[in-house]
Amino acid sequence: MAGVQLEAFLVSLSLVALAEMGDKTQLLSFVLAAQFRKPWAIIAGILVATLANHFLAGGVGYLMAEWIPRQPMLWIVGFAFVGFGIWTLRPDSLDETPEFYKAGVFVTTAIVFFLAEMADKTQFATVALAARFEALWPVVLGTTAGMLVADVPAVWLGAKLAARVPMRKVRLAAAILFIVTGLLTLAGPLKELF
Repeated sequence: MAGVQLEAFLVSLSLVALAEMGDKTQLLSFVLAAQFRKPWAIIAGILVATLANHFLAGGVGYLMAEWIPRQPMLWIVGFAFVGFGIWTLRPDSLDETPEFYKAGVFVTTAIVFFLAEMADKTQFATVALAARFEALWPVVLGTTAGMLVADVPAVWLGAKLAARVPMRKVRLAAAILFIVTGLLTLAGPLKELF
């Protein structure tokens, strides 16, 4: 059981860390860092928002795994990961300037980050990962750690980091990792068919 939980944590961390490179929440990290120049409050806000958002998403995935029989669930999750891989190839952008609240840097970051993650690919990936591994906390902690791996350097290093990271190659690596995860997930149900 511990091996599955470690695998769930590591896969979740890897997928989200790569998928977040160039994602709108990473771009939001750059904007927040430039606007407020209070990195610790921003990082704390990112942590709280991500834990809350991914706990909700992971809870949905975990419940789906309980309610939907395992074989159909693996088909759904496998195809979802392939879809996430294709989605990852499309560069993200901030659709609008985030609204800054007068409640302080921490609260503002927590609110805008939580809202930015709604219906984002990493939120959907968290649902799929929790369903795939049937493990809520290892997935939530892994996806949250992955988010921090991508966004904390953005807060500290800002635009200097963005100019040096080959985003196209990172998106391609993330897409490949999502697609491979999807194909590995589909391997189980395919084996049952033949």
